[in-house]
Amino acid sequence: MNAFMDNLSLLWDRLVALFSSYNIITDTLDIAFVAFLIFSAIKMLKETRGIQILKGIVLVAVIYFIINLLNMQASTYLFKTLLGDFILVLIILFTPEIRHALETMGRSRFKFLNIFGAQQGDALYERRKKAVLEICKACNDMSEKKIGALIVFERDTMLGDVVNTGTKIEARVTRELIGSLFFPNSPLHDGGVVIRDGRICAAGCILPLTDNSNISSELGTRHRASLGISEKSDAVVVVVSEETGSISIACAGSLERSVSDGVLIERLMDYVLNPQENKKEQGAMASFITRIKERKKK
Repeated sequence: MNAFMDNLSLLWDRLVALFSSYNIITDTLDIAFVAFLIFSAIKMLKETRGIQILKGIVLVAVIYFIINLLNMQASTYLFKTLLGDFILVLIILFTPEIRHALETMGRSRFKFLNIFGAQQGDALYERRKKAVLEICKACNDMSEKKIGALIVFERDTMLGDVVNTGTKIEARVTRELIGSLFFPNSPLHDGGVVIRDGRICAAGCILPLTDNSNISSELGTRHRASLGISEKSDAVVVVVSEETGSISIACAGSLERSVSDGVLIERLMDYVLNPQENKKEQGAMASFITRIKERKKK
């Protein structure tokens, strides 16, 4: 009983010492910042496979606590040897998640962080708008002919590693060029086309496949590749099915299937162009959609 009271008194003295040196501003900010980091890390891990690794680490920590409590010397020595460089182990285990977090921070739209960004201005906006319209026309043609296609719109996350797997094109986006790149048996028809700043950057690119095991078995390689690149970046991907001719859009790890011509152009205008500036183009979009529908009726 005396030992318990002594421990309780020692705990109380430590708490008093802690709060007596507590700085209401800096220490509160410090605690809030650490809590925010932990919350953000858990939220990010919940959406990835990293949550399973985290559960495994918690289980290892519980086992380590038990063997320490039971004074199991051999097991304690083994754990200390294996986990000697625990921080390095964590970095290796969570490399994809850390990279994703840094990319998210790097995509910040603060003006002073945009010095490494892509070209801005009306000229870039017009080129992107024309590229979207030409690609919508090309997708409509390929959908009717059931020609498979995979078109990736690069946004804030640079896709240099994907571009390097294909053939550099650096050409203006036209309906005819997109159609020829995906024409059956052409040299580049199997890969993906990357659109950067309203221009065709590369074709025949190899995209990473999704690791999601819950997607429909009906989806082929093109759809799985579109989901894969949209999970690893902020790219927007348009897929034309070779089997059915249906058009799908992948963004942020989700796939919108069998979209109509109108929905396609609306989504691309929203995703690829500035949403505020895009309001000025609603009349042009409506006119373009009407022309497509009239051509289909003919």
